[in-house]
Amino acid sequence: MLRLLVKNGSRKANVSCAQLGSFFSTKSSKGNDVNLGENIDLGIEHPMHKVWRCIKRDVAMMKKNVKFWKDEKNPAIDEKTNRVIDWDDPNAPIFPNHCDIVIIGGGAIGSATAYWCKKIFRGSLRVVVIEKDPCNILLKNFNISKNYFNLIHIHKQDMKAYLLFQYTQCSTVLSVGGLRQQFSLEENIEMSLFGAEFIRNANEYLGIEGEPVVDLQFHPYGYLSLATEESVDILKRNHKLQKSLGAKNVLLNKFQLKSKFPWLTTDDIELGCLGLQNEGWFDPWLLLCSLKRKAMSMGVEYITATAKGFNFKVNPNVHLVGVPPGEYEQLEYLVVETEDGKLRPITFSKCIVAAGAFSGEVAKMARIGTGRGILKIPLPVEPRKRYVYCFHAPDGPGLNTPLTIDPTGVYFRREGLANNYICGRSPEEHEEPAVDNLDVDPEFFENNVWPVLAKRVKAFENLKVKSSWAGYYEFNTLDENGVIGSHPYHQNLLFATGFSGHGIQKAPAIGRAISELIVDKSVKEVNIW
Repeated sequence: MLRLLVKNGSRKANVSCAQLGSFFSTKSSKGNDVNLGENIDLGIEHPMHKVWRCIKRDVAMMKKNVKFWKDEKNPAIDEKTNRVIDWDDPNAPIFPNHCDIVIIGGGAIGSATAYWCKKIFRGSLRVVVIEKDPCNILLKNFNISKNYFNLIHIHKQDMKAYLLFQYTQCSTVLSVGGLRQQFSLEENIEMSLFGAEFIRNANEYLGIEGEPVVDLQFHPYGYLSLATEESVDILKRNHKLQKSLGAKNVLLNKFQLKSKFPWLTTDDIELGCLGLQNEGWFDPWLLLCSLKRKAMSMGVEYITATAKGFNFKVNPNVHLVGVPPGEYEQLEYLVVETEDGKLRPITFSKCIVAAGAFSGEVAKMARIGTGRGILKIPLPVEPRKRYVYCFHAPDGPGLNTPLTIDPTGVYFRREGLANNYICGRSPEEHEEPAVDNLDVDPEFFENNVWPVLAKRVKAFENLKVKSSWAGYYEFNTLDENGVIGSHPYHQNLLFATGFSGHGIQKAPAIGRAISELIVDKSVKEVNIW
């Protein structure tokens, strides 16, 4: 686990609150890394123009109060949300030029972080989430699950007013939704246990009065990790650690495995570990939608925009080893590009990078990996493309089918009750596919997945692939574990990324940990240190 928590002691270097007034400085700060040209209009409104716009808004509001007997609508107020809207564009809310916490990335981890920040701080903080990917759709029922085998057709006249969001490249919704505690690292086990409790009691955390019950479609059929003779000792050692931390699983020898799962070929298997509680799979789409809906109901603002860079400001009061006195530059504000193509600034007190597979690119905007001294060290997170295949096997195993992980790394699980299954495999290092698109390679299934499936389950010999998709892992090239905490140079920049395919089940714990780091500079609820 890469740990980036920095104990600052009594030295207070972080910005205490977002300073909107700094936008109107006539001096450009040293080292602006936005790299979008020298004379860029960042959308910073001239003070006099803002005064005039506010006067017009106030006049419109007073006019509404004076003519209270008329039914005309107030052009400056959105009656549904009671928010002041932009004078020039009545369909867009005023852009949040300043906030206390800005989160880059609106997937499960980013949304969980926003949820916990609001839950802990209540209404005292303004939290803004920047997400570049969402596409708005309406669904008739909030608990509609994403169907892997058929498109959902919805008639407009049947739509109900539940606004959900579809992410086309987000790792969350492209995940298979596995939940397990079968890890070899204590911190991963602890986070997964926290996530399991959260997911199984999702309605208590994410339910909204008057809205449908939150059901994340958790299927508690367990994980089954298989081991050959060479890896038996590792499986036993991991099992002992998992049990000591409260995980509920059991070791089964090859004969017990065959008795419990007659469809399983165990000729080369010596041992298996089966999860008995808090393991299985759930719908990651519903988790994301529930987190986002709850966060928005608590006042979190989601902005469709793309992070383009940071602006820096010299802070002579901060002294770090390796940085000459008076040359420390802190992050002053974030520049984003909105859907209308405009560049807009957001000042912040804390910025959280939860951009998934693209977190490494966001880190470079803060000179991490390209700067001097400690900034030479990059964030070791990069995108890795993974394929997921959906297939039908008429005589495949039935209800008693856990999410099974073969010693080769091939995994499969049941999807529904009609002999449909989901499977995949991580490629070898030399087989890593290009990440410039999300195209699926059918030959990878034929050469690397299907032979293992057919060997392990005879009923899979005559399977038929129905569909497939690709998604990105936020792959930590250092040790494949998550990066949680603040950067040692940028004390107002925190990371929540790099979980290498396991982030969805740990999202509730990650969000909780980040929120506690902000308020207490330590983690109390989840053991991650």
